[in-house]
Amino acid sequence: IPNSVISIASYSFCYCTKLTSIAIPNSVTKIGECAFIDCEGLTSIVIPNSVTNIGANAFRYCTGLTSIVIPNSVTSIGEGAFVNCKGLTSIDIPNSVTDIGAYAFSYCTGLTSIAIPNSVTDIEDSVFEGCTGLTSIVIPDSVTNIGYGAFLSCEGLTNIDIPNSVTKIGDSAFEGCTGLTSIVIPNSVTNIGAYAFN
Repeated sequence: IPNSVISIASYSFCYCTKLTSIAIPNSVTKIGECAFIDCEGLTSIVIPNSVTNIGANAFRYCTGLTSIVIPNSVTSIGEGAFVNCKGLTSIDIPNSVTDIGAYAFSYCTGLTSIAIPNSVTDIEDSVFEGCTGLTSIVIPDSVTNIGYGAFLSCEGLTNIDIPNSVTKIGDSAFEGCTGLTSIVIPNSVTNIGAYAFN
């Protein structure tokens, strides 16, 4: 992609299943909605420091993706951005990110651990739903809300520490976490939703 390009718009490379590599130049500031949806041949991608926003479903169903670098310039990861990226084993979310959309990493079954940065205040609905390989997660003191189904069916989780900043645990937040043997709920929590630990 030439340096003249500043935006990769919605659906630009969707369903390019044979695409194995792409070089995104530093001129690009936005990766649009569904830009690379179903590009199952992509194995790795480097997002340049110029990008501030990863659109909704941008890399959805990129099942071959094994590594991705998210730079410190990114402030928002859109809803469903990496849904079903089963090949991802780890991902570093920089402290610049303040918003991680609902379903952003759902069904990334290869993910084993993830650290949520201190810049995030809300763990959105179903953001890690179905991440069955997830064995550990760090929730920072900045988080006040754990959304609906945030860790639904994360069977690999054995324990979790909820920080003193959290006031609400949403409906079905940890439902189906069959491997969970211990959990600490702090005094800051005022609301535990329906089916939260079902």
